[in-house]
Amino acid sequence: MKFKFLKREGMKERLQSFLFLLPSLLGVLVFFVIPFLIVIYYSVIDDPINQNFVGLYNFKHVLSNKAFGIAAKNTLIFSLLSVPGVVIVSLLMALLLEKNIPYKSTFRTFFLSPLMVPVASIVLIWRVLFDNNGSINELMKAFGGQPLDWFQTSFSQVVIMILFLWKNLGYNMILFMSALNSIPQDVIEVFQMEYAGNFTLFRKIKLRYLSSTIFFVSLLSLVNSFKVFREIYLLTGDYPFSSLYMLQHFMNNTFRSLDYQKLSAAAIIMALVMVVIIGIMFFIEDYIAKDIEG
Repeated sequence: MKFKFLKREGMKERLQSFLFLLPSLLGVLVFFVIPFLIVIYYSVIDDPINQNFVGLYNFKHVLSNKAFGIAAKNTLIFSLLSVPGVVIVSLLMALLLEKNIPYKSTFRTFFLSPLMVPVASIVLIWRVLFDNNGSINELMKAFGGQPLDWFQTSFSQVVIMILFLWKNLGYNMILFMSALNSIPQDVIEVFQMEYAGNFTLFRKIKLRYLSSTIFFVSLLSLVNSFKVFREIYLLTGDYPFSSLYMLQHFMNNTFRSLDYQKLSAAAIIMALVMVVIIGIMFFIEDYIAKDIEG
């Protein structure tokens, strides 16, 4: 009798847990799983009206599309340069602000200010700085230089990288400062007694304890690098200079042309690439974590 009672109580608890999880499960199903299955369906048919199965034709069509190639190349270059850049700079700034330096609070406020500024205001600041008649060009004229149309030259992606760096530096810096403060002080003191030099301390102790935070910041920065479309769109519109044409531009323009099958194929290709990249990052982080535990 006691066994049956405990079994009945266990089933009751599992049922209650399931009922509590049910709203979230329904939300994930309705807003993520079902739409993704629909996207997969659209990617293997000729169009939403005829709905003839065409296999991998849409994927081949997307991969051979010149606009998609340019967008993928630009997005890859931007992510490869901006993500390591923002991770390294934010880590260096966190290490610097860990010290007792003059105007420490002022520096912290300056780098945190983008978190409180709307995207439209950030874009306005960049227009004032890098417009044809903007502050940067006026400064160049004052020193005898030639003004540039920054958003229509090969420097356009550099300008957006600076924007990306300034916008994301503050939040990443907070994460690194929090991780640095969580390192056991006794471990640092013992290491300083046995070894000399801040660089050795950073390489052998701090870097190991920061590995999980570096992974998280890198993953977050990678996702944010794909969101830079908002700033580029507000600065340059639907069809920017070729070096600023990102995957989000391609997806947005394809959606406007109602080419759902090509859009769906491009979305799946993009999702698969992201899964591979994130999988590699997880593998590296797991390898480093095992090395630390060992």
